Amino acid sequence: METSNPNPLFGPHGGYRKTLSFGLTCLVYHATTRFCARVYSYKNDPLGKTSGQMIGAARSARQNIVEGSARAGTSKGTEIRLLDVARGSLEELEGDYETFLVEHDIPPWSMEDGRYKTVTGLVFDPFTATRDTAHAFGIHIIAMRKRFAPWLEHADVLVAANAIAIVAHRARSLLEKQMEAIGKDVIEEGGFSERMTRLRLERRDTTTQRYNDPTGKRLNDPTTQQETPPSCPTCGKSMRRRIAKSGSKAGKPFWACTGYPDCRTIKDIATT
Repeated sequence: METSNPNPLFGPHGGYRKTLSFGLTCLVYHATTRFCARVYSYKNDPLGKTSGQMIGAARSARQNIVEGSARAGTSKGTEIRLLDVARGSLEELEGDYETFLVEHDIPPWSMEDGRYKTVTGLVFDPFTATRDTAHAFGIHIIAMRKRFAPWLEHADVLVAANAIAIVAHRARSLLEKQMEAIGKDVIEEGGFSERMTRLRLERRDTTTQRYNDPTGKRLNDPTTQQETPPSCPTCGKSMRRRIAKSGSKAGKPFWACTGYPDCRTIKDIATT
């Protein structure tokens, strides 16, 4: 279920079904379960280790994307780490398919091969449903699986192995770009800790504070008129009243932007 975000403390999270990386990873998982069922019988894989590890790697990729998305609201760092686990699982799975092909004296298709280009060009439609998402995504992924099935579930297992490896690589590349984008957002906007600090400062500015001005009066004293905080001239956010603790202006009041540390604008407060 996609998660709404009425609380400004938590960042966006839960929208993994709408990412192309997740959709392609789902196809890889379902294709891998079918591939292993066809190829690794008890005779060929008596302990079930090969099929178990391949299906496990495909499942790990899928589930770590889900968990990463769920944790995105409180920790972008955790989201990136889990997406990296998913990326690593897909790369491990690609290696399994490459090994299978080489064992059958067949090299993976060249990037110049027409079949490679065809599989790479298969279109996965975007998922956009906002209600009853589990049901709607189930319908969507079944339709996409049928679209990709002529390649991912090809009667020739060597063709299927090539095709699944290509789609896994495509999903992995998308995850790498997704991780880079998340990292850039954290650098520019900050994460959970920064949001919590900003909200705490904004809350403090909207409640009655007991600051002392240079005359010794209490600013929340009913007999004292409290100034209305101005807007920051740089970013437009509200400002809060502070008292300088050191320097040539120690003890004097000033306005500081609530967007700190992103915005460090300050304004002197005229005193009489």
